[in-house]
Amino acid sequence: MPVIKPITDLRNTNEISELCHKQQQPVFITKNGYGDLVVMSMETYDELLSTNHIDKAKAGFSDPKSAIYNA
Repeated sequence: MPVIKPITDLRNTNEISELCHKQQQPVFITKNGYGDLVVMSMETYDELLSTNHIDKAKAGFSDPKSAIYNA
C-alpha cells in the first residue's frame, strides 16, 4: 500500500527520510488532496530504474547526489 503524506510533513525531513528507507517504496506527498510530489530513497530510485529497464529515462536524469542546490 502506498504511503501518502500531506505536504506540511516535508518539514520533518528526518521522519520522511527514515520512512523512505524503511518502506523501500516511494512516498507520495499531497497538496490540498492532490498528488504533488513523490519522494524516495536513492536505493528505491535505483531499484525502480533497474527493474523497469528504463535506461533512456535514467540517461535523462542527473545523479541527485551531484546536484547543486541554491538556497
